[in-house]
Amino acid sequence: MTDPYADIRPYNDNEVSGVVDALQHNQELLDVITKYKFPTLHKFFGFALRPLVRLAISRELRNVKDIRSWQLVVAKYMQRMINTSIDQLTYSGVEHLAPDKAYLFISNHRDIAMDPALVNWGLYTHNLDTVRIALGDNLLKKSYVSDIMRLNKSFVVKRSAQGMREKMKAYLDLSTYIDESVHTGHNIWIAQREGRAKNGVDASDPAVMKMLYMCKKKSGQSYADYIDSLHIVPVSISYQYDPCDQSKAIELAAVEDGGSYTKGEFEDISSIVKGIVGNKGNVHVAFGKPLYGGVSSPEELVDWLDTSIANNYQFHDTNHAALAMLQGESHRAELELEQRTAGLNKAQREQLLAMYANPIKRQQELNKEA
Repeated sequence: MTDPYADIRPYNDNEVSGVVDALQHNQELLDVITKYKFPTLHKFFGFALRPLVRLAISRELRNVKDIRSWQLVVAKYMQRMINTSIDQLTYSGVEHLAPDKAYLFISNHRDIAMDPALVNWGLYTHNLDTVRIALGDNLLKKSYVSDIMRLNKSFVVKRSAQGMREKMKAYLDLSTYIDESVHTGHNIWIAQREGRAKNGVDASDPAVMKMLYMCKKKSGQSYADYIDSLHIVPVSISYQYDPCDQSKAIELAAVEDGGSYTKGEFEDISSIVKGIVGNKGNVHVAFGKPLYGGVSSPEELVDWLDTSIANNYQFHDTNHAALAMLQGESHRAELELEQRTAGLNKAQREQLLAMYANPIKRQQELNKEA
């Protein structure tokens, strides 16, 4: 039988050994790791260091035979990252989740890699199954990156699809894969919109909510009944400090000034690295109550998600300080934000402050509308 999801799904257990072996012999990956571990020596002794790096990787991955054993290796590095880049990591709402039920987690999106990683960590440390992660193909330009992500239960969203027919097939395949995953007991993570909310405004995309139902359009099942069957959980992730705040502010200011911004070829990869290793201060991940009834259209799902994500969002001192500074007031945490705006021009500075202030303004606006 052919595998309809072969080009988008995570790797299966029986594929892991072959992929791991190929990664250990991928020269480009070895060069990247050598450069990262030995930033000065690699320029002169890279040829000698690469075999040592390969040996270290081989030892690290010697017990990886399936997806779970791969994720146990990832967990070790995740713990190290938390210890070095997060002051305090907290969770709420985990009590709403049942271990014998699969969920579709729909979260706000601020960091390419850390958002799903922190959701996964919360589930893992509370003895719940980790998620299959939706990941845009724009992030998978390197084959070794694609392999690493798919080993970690990521599935591919074909954002690069061209033409209406190709796009419709990509959306239908995605909808069907999510449906089949949840209804066979696998948790799924997707963002509420395509791309990060760089301005701090967490707004769900109606197109994403329509995509979920595409696989059932011809079935006769109502939107309300089908959406209920997905056990949707809203997730609000809040960072005290965004390691990518300056680069986001520069991009937003450029778009506001000239209408467009051209990314560098591997700018997304750079953002991933910066988001992982950069200081994030205090981080909170809030799991909202699963959706049960009351939503009969994509627009109603958008409203419910946006309100849930906004109201569950935990504000940090940086959020309150940014709002005060934009209003011309002082705040005890304003020095921290002034340091983060160092080197930015006036327009860029205002964009950075706005991205920290907008979660508060968003909550106020949605509650006023309600």
